[in-house]
Amino acid sequence: MLNNHPNRFFEGKDLKILKTEELNKLKSNFLSLTILQAVNYILPLLTLPYLVKTLGVDYFGLLAFATATITYFGTLTDYGFNLTATKEISIHRDNPQKVSEIFSSVMIIKFFLLTFSFLLLLLLTLSFSKFGEHWEIYLLTFGTVIGQFLFPVWFFQGMEKMKYITVLNLIAKSLFTIAIFGFVQSKEDVYLVPLFFSLGGIVAGFISLYIIYTKFQTHFKLQKVETIKTYLIDGWHVFLSRFYVSMYTSANLLLLGFLTNNVIVGYYAIAEKIVLAIAGIFEPLNHALYPYLARKYKENFGHFVILLKRIALLFIVSALGFLLISEYFVQELVYLVHGAYHLSIAFLLSIFLLRVLTYPYGALLSNALIIMKETKDYMKVMNYTVILNFMFVPLSIYFYDAMGLVIAFIFVTFIHVLLLWYYVYQAIKDLRRQ
Repeated sequence: MLNNHPNRFFEGKDLKILKTEELNKLKSNFLSLTILQAVNYILPLLTLPYLVKTLGVDYFGLLAFATATITYFGTLTDYGFNLTATKEISIHRDNPQKVSEIFSSVMIIKFFLLTFSFLLLLLLTLSFSKFGEHWEIYLLTFGTVIGQFLFPVWFFQGMEKMKYITVLNLIAKSLFTIAIFGFVQSKEDVYLVPLFFSLGGIVAGFISLYIIYTKFQTHFKLQKVETIKTYLIDGWHVFLSRFYVSMYTSANLLLLGFLTNNVIVGYYAIAEKIVLAIAGIFEPLNHALYPYLARKYKENFGHFVILLKRIALLFIVSALGFLLISEYFVQELVYLVHGAYHLSIAFLLSIFLLRVLTYPYGALLSNALIIMKETKDYMKVMNYTVILNFMFVPLSIYFYDAMGLVIAFIFVTFIHVLLLWYYVYQAIKDLRRQ
């Protein structure tokens, strides 16, 4: 029985998958990331009803559209280092010289990608009226990308010191929340929302760099071109996969914005934020497990497979529970976030909540393929997913607006997870034969 021992879920029949020290560290990291996830979603949800009421659904939709646009620049700047650099730091964390090399190389690459992204944004606002009409919103929202650059989350994840991520995000989100309630009083203050959000991230970023320099004795050093090129190549496939993910997440909201209007985008964004707040409960465990799974794969493939199966079982049971509870309280959730009951949002949300079933597996199975170095299969999945997405989503939006987008998106995500399952199964089977 799983209940006989608190660690039994992570034990094999005759062997222990997690050592006590490793389990304690995993619990600590999971707790830190759980608090982080709560901060990331609960504090914005506190401001959401206020922003919708103060700015109106149309301006809220504009902010959501701008955020979806800037997400692409964030993806470009991150370049997949949240996975590849995390893995490298985790493997070499006991080698300070190697850690400094990884840190410096990644930061150099990200700086050039950040500069390139900013130039692209300027070109976008100057070339298209859709973006040029509210160019200040887009430039201010780009500050979040600067904050992501300054805050190397991948470093702390690789070192398995998630508490720093939690504390710094709490600082950033708290500053943002206080500023929103203190200064945003009317529609004319819409520009303050991305400004405050960006400033919170930038402040947290500078503090994180100070911690890395003082606590971890990791120093920035210029690296050889060959060294930088190695990390650039290493992150390429993961970057493409992350870009493809944004092609069927953020791109969908952009399509909705181009084909409808800011009000409909606002309704969709409200439902999406509720779903992400619920589904995001699984993110802390995925983030906490990733560096451990990477090491476990290298040390003992059998233990890696056992742990992967048990996490998958835990996810499906938990996801079903969260889905049923959320569906029961749909009206209350809409009232809580929107400030009033709205039939269109409630209808969207009731369908959108099916995303809770697939959300945890996207990260878990993608990470598993990357850890097993099956990046080609991972890219196949992403290619198929993007093709499916653009086959169904535009027509669905054209005929059924936001509801069409939700139904098409749910269908695509289910196919996406099934494909991931298939390739993970094939990879495990092939590795066992070796």
